[in-house]
Amino acid sequence: MRILRAAGRVASPWSNGGGVTREVAVHPPGAGWDTFDWRVSLADVTRDGPYSPLPGVRRILTVVDGAGIELTVDGSPRPLPGRHHPFAFPGGAATEGRLLDGPVVNLNVMLREGRAGATVEMVRGSGVVPAGGPVVVVAVEGHTELGEPAVRLERFDAALLTAAGAGTVLRTDGVAAVIALTVRHG
Repeated sequence: MRILRAAGRVASPWSNGGGVTREVAVHPPGAGWDTFDWRVSLADVTRDGPYSPLPGVRRILTVVDGAGIELTVDGSPRPLPGRHHPFAFPGGAATEGRLLDGPVVNLNVMLREGRAGATVEMVRGSGVVPAGGPVVVVAVEGHTELGEPAVRLERFDAALLTAAGAGTVLRTDGVAAVIALTVRHG
């Protein structure tokens, strides 16, 4: 298990000036925009505007702070009111965001099509880290504990677990995002 503290993340401004993003984890490690298989980040969205087109990338967006956002994806409005409801859409689609009532923080999972897949589950209470590929756990509300002895994650801290971490017990007094990733070879 690798612990990824929120305090150590660098904020990178968006090219359109509408917010900043903080990378939580990426595969392969150190990969850039053109070379990642998967990427998990937290984004502060401070104003309405277009999303950067990412052809060949599948996106899963979850509002984790704020009132919500309405995405218009290829001309279809998709309100995402409230928090903790993952929404998947193609990164290459023409996408605009409109804040519903002030700034939001989004948990973003980006997956290179044909190279990676993921599920995003929002856990309240307790659960078990699923088997399979790598798993990223993000404490999105309250605090989360993983394993025995327990490792404590504060808000927006994360842990990256490999397949060897399958079966690790997770307990939260708030909400934790469990992102189960698959990497396809070939």
